[in-house]
Amino acid sequence: MSKPRPSFTVYLAQPRGFCAGVERAIEIVERALKRFGPPVYVRHEIVHNKRVVDTLREKGAVFVEEVSDIPDGAVTILSAHGTSTAVENEALDRDLPVIDATCPLVSKVHKEGQNHAMRGRDVVLVGHEGHPEVEGTQGRIPGGVHLVTSIEDIDTLEVADPGNVAYVTQTTLSVDDTRDIIEALKLRFPAIVGPDVRDICYATQNRQQAVRDIVRDVDLLLVVGAQNSSNSNRLREIGSETGVPSYLIDDATSLDPNWLLGVKTIGITAGASAPEELVQELIDRLSELGDIDLQPVSGVEETIQFKLPPLLANDPAAETPRAAG
Repeated sequence: MSKPRPSFTVYLAQPRGFCAGVERAIEIVERALKRFGPPVYVRHEIVHNKRVVDTLREKGAVFVEEVSDIPDGAVTILSAHGTSTAVENEALDRDLPVIDATCPLVSKVHKEGQNHAMRGRDVVLVGHEGHPEVEGTQGRIPGGVHLVTSIEDIDTLEVADPGNVAYVTQTTLSVDDTRDIIEALKLRFPAIVGPDVRDICYATQNRQQAVRDIVRDVDLLLVVGAQNSSNSNRLREIGSETGVPSYLIDDATSLDPNWLLGVKTIGITAGASAPEELVQELIDRLSELGDIDLQPVSGVEETIQFKLPPLLANDPAAETPRAAG
């Protein structure tokens, strides 16, 4: 006698998946391909998602790690994470036609840091070492920054003038973790200036809150996103911190059926770089393993849209891409 199929109630977080910065970056690559023809070269992954990168690669985008890998004269796109001034200057020194796909919220952090540096302040950057956004921000602020990844790092900070310090943050961190670090910075440097948690982008905050809204009602949390995606990792961590088994998976093929043993309720969300098709494929996979009752959860409706670079915003007068920002 065959075993009865398990039943799962599946809660879909809202919002989830693509944010406005990711949509803008992808559209920049797609419009550049249509306008200038393939190949166009993208320095670093345009966003942290294999499906997105593979789809754009099939259309003619070529992803490289260094500007030196780009042929002379090739249309060059800088990734959504932001790049250092040195990288952009390297491209311009070679007269490469450059289109900057940096998320406007990341560019905002760059400008804040630059303004603090112009005022003679030591700038502290709260972020994860080695992340492309952090590397880009470090390379955009004159005089460099002091990178802080945890509260423990604050004790060893050495600045020129403790009364003249500022901070900026990586946009994709956990709001809770960032708040704790900012409070510790204020204790060490009472005169420090900065934006509280406002540099945590709206999309990061909304997706984190959406996970908090569903995680209390589920036995298992599945986060669709790349392993090197900072905001996706933070979503998984929020689930784990509540004691709910939480997994970050690239796609439906990464789902381990053993995770479903004894599970009745499942929460699903997706990082800001993960396309909705990956979520739907995961739902299809769960349907193969049991009967599901799909429950979309109400949440913030995001309506923000970022402008495209003028060159790609249906501007017939523009002929040659130049560096933006």
